[in-house]
Amino acid sequence: MLYIKNLDDGAAIFKALGSELRIRIIKTLLENREMNMGELASALGITNGALTSHVRKLEESGIVTILSEYSGHGNQKVCRMNIDKILIDVAAKNADPDIDSYTIDIPIGNYSNYMVFPTCGLSTAKNLIGTVDDPRYFAHPSHVDAQILWFAKGHIDYLIPNMLPAGQRVDRITISFEISSEAPGVNSHWPSDITFFLNGVRLGMWTSPGDFGDVHGMFTPSWWFPNWNQYGLLKMLVIDRQGTFIDGLKISDVTTSRLALGAQDELRFRFQVQEPAKNVGGLTLFGRGFGNYNQDIRVRVNYSPVE
Repeated sequence: MLYIKNLDDGAAIFKALGSELRIRIIKTLLENREMNMGELASALGITNGALTSHVRKLEESGIVTILSEYSGHGNQKVCRMNIDKILIDVAAKNADPDIDSYTIDIPIGNYSNYMVFPTCGLSTAKNLIGTVDDPRYFAHPSHVDAQILWFAKGHIDYLIPNMLPAGQRVDRITISFEISSEAPGVNSHWPSDITFFLNGVRLGMWTSPGDFGDVHGMFTPSWWFPNWNQYGLLKMLVIDRQGTFIDGLKISDVTTSRLALGAQDELRFRFQVQEPAKNVGGLTLFGRGFGNYNQDIRVRVNYSPVE
């Protein structure tokens, strides 16, 4: 997902989408996931030369990524879709984003509590942590170094540092993360109902469509097993005074006013996959060094004085 915070920041995206041919390029890549330049030009019925400038505009705007693929015939340029959604905050304020807010990245392995069931495991970008499918390793001291984790059922909690000055209240919490289901092996059609909680309050549920392994994740290490999770979807969860949203779609009426969070309150965030959910398909969290987005769990908290 690409999040555009205001219309000015979206100018390059709007220009990139203002071409019928570039729209065709996007549709073709969505159908095929990735193609080299020759395959893409052939599918569109144009020459490689005519394709190059259009692909460059899409790359500059962040919509597609160009990778180098090495084969016995030399170096080929491969085009891959870089996003699955574009979210534009049309009504965003023009205020300085650093005023009355703070941002913190929480590493995937820096969880505070867990209850997980196999299939499960953790890994750094260099090596697995312990043995897969053994939940005991989630308690191993080296879990703090994990950059990817997965489990078939259960929950995992993260403490969001509360950095509010005295006399302030939380107005908005934005949490972004790369996530997928957890299937035995990989399966792009493996739905999983993932529920989110803050301080024990159920914020809502989102259904992950699958566990993705059709292509290697852009940042997933080269040694990673080809039949294991490769990448996820970047999701943005927002709790504000209007409700709770995933990628701009409302999933509940839970508001920050209801949560009433101040400078002394704990901020305990939970991912959960558990009965009685309809689709108990597990979850995988991708951190820096894995997946397609190379980020940890990113949290932004906006606040204002208590009235």
